[in-house]
Amino acid sequence: MSEPFEGNAIVYCEGAFGTTNGKTAHGLVRRSQRYRLLSVIDSRHAGKDAGAVLDGVHKGLPVYADVRSAVGEAKRAGTPATHLVIGIAPDGGRLSQRARRDVEAAIRLGLSIVSGLHDFLSEDPVIAPLAVEHGVQLIDVRKTPPRSALHAWTGKIRDVTSLKVAVLGTDSAVGKRTTAWMLVDGLREAGHSAELIGTGQTAWLQGARYAIMLDSLISDFMAGEIEHAVWSAWHDLHPEVIIVEGQGSLMNPAYPGGYEILAAARPDAVVLQDAPARKEYDGFPGSPMDPIEKQIQAIELVSSRPVVAVTINHENLNETELNAACEQIRQRTSLPVCDVLRDGPHAVVKALEPLLIRQPVPCR
Repeated sequence: MSEPFEGNAIVYCEGAFGTTNGKTAHGLVRRSQRYRLLSVIDSRHAGKDAGAVLDGVHKGLPVYADVRSAVGEAKRAGTPATHLVIGIAPDGGRLSQRARRDVEAAIRLGLSIVSGLHDFLSEDPVIAPLAVEHGVQLIDVRKTPPRSALHAWTGKIRDVTSLKVAVLGTDSAVGKRTTAWMLVDGLREAGHSAELIGTGQTAWLQGARYAIMLDSLISDFMAGEIEHAVWSAWHDLHPEVIIVEGQGSLMNPAYPGGYEILAAARPDAVVLQDAPARKEYDGFPGSPMDPIEKQIQAIELVSSRPVVAVTINHENLNETELNAACEQIRQRTSLPVCDVLRDGPHAVVKALEPLLIRQPVPCR
């Protein structure tokens, strides 16, 4: 994105940074082209660098214990904060009472609030009038567009000649978006034009030009909005490759996702993100993860297109365990396997490049 930043942002992630409930904050720490990031709030990591906590890489993003400290330090540094971005993504997408109090404090300090949660702050009986009183904006990223602006599926996806790749996952909060962005970067570095289709609030917050909030859409329009986003990216830019960010997983009992993308976007290939250390679906003890072979079989059965690579989330794995997990999955699936955060996306790019030289496959 070449557009200027929309503001100086503090990311709110109290009690969740470094956990699966902090995935929005994690995405912004790793990549932010819409807002200039100043700092992160999580009292458990106050005094540390956000990049070092997350990936062991210093990013120059301090972590503060509270909103007042973060706002004060930004002002003293000569980069006054303009926005507080809600970086937590709790199950159900709702604010805790503690978070509500912190949001109210940020408003009183003059910050506009950017939220991707299901709680719409612009409709909140306490927060909305408080924002008006202090002259700040409430930006609800997940707010559904009016029905008059939504699209039905038409079949125009058949016009798209770009190679379409879906990055799906074996679970929710498994790293699909991070892998999708890194794959876009890797393709561009290899000389291929590529564009991301964001399907969640974090991708939009990071600066994706083509983004929809899939889990907020009325079901009748899901397929049409996916198709329209992919078609628009192709129509406007004609990239060689379009990467579609996945949501949930086909077999996750609480967050089933991917069917809509396979059906509406008609990807030519799928990259599957997995967290080998997980034995149960995230946040749902007693719901065992389905084997990766079964998940690949399901994807290929639904889409009639191949899973071409497996990418790894290294959570709860040391280096030795990660290497062993990669090798085991490689043997079980006969596919290229890599951890893009550790190894880069080059193995996946290499797996996709033969598809770029083939003639487009007619849509089914």
